[in-house]
Amino acid sequence: MAMDVRQLLSRNVLRLRHERGWSQEALAEESGLHRTYVSGIERAARNPTVTIVARLAKALAVPVAELFRTK
Repeated sequence: MAMDVRQLLSRNVLRLRHERGWSQEALAEESGLHRTYVSGIERAARNPTVTIVARLAKALAVPVAELFRTK
């Protein structure tokens, strides 16, 4: 069964954040989001808008598509 899109986003945001050695607070600051919102995304508890996804991609310096990469 295919992974839920929120779980996919969650996994990739967490992976990319860890690759950079950033805390949730650091990603929140870079993306202009609240730390608890970033936490919600990483737990797949939030369903962010495309605007929020774009802000995360910009903060992580990756194309939006990278946040939905399956492998």
